[in-house]
Amino acid sequence: MEEVKAKRPVSIAEVKDILGKSDPEDMDQIQRWTFDYAAKFSALDGKEAKKARQRLVKECDLTEEEAVEIVNICPMTIQELRAFTFGWKKLIMPKTLEDVLKIVKEHA
Repeated sequence: MEEVKAKRPVSIAEVKDILGKSDPEDMDQIQRWTFDYAAKFSALDGKEAKKARQRLVKECDLTEEEAVEIVNICPMTIQELRAFTFGWKKLIMPKTLEDVLKIVKEHA
């Protein structure tokens, strides 16, 4: 595996793509478990997840971490979205919530 070059939040789908570039024989046990988990639980394709994450940050003024949470969960209703954005302890306007759902649905 390559040396760590930078740290940044990435979605589960992006993790799958990153680890998928490596030969499983070269992975340690943790990397294999992580790859298996990502392969089973990624809701989106890696490229679509990255595009969605970038759009959420740019168009909805979310942090990278918040955008990754949304991409990993892929909420499809305002109620689902509110259920976990409530924990962010910041007010998100209804229009922004609608924009978030629109982006998620376009990339799902």
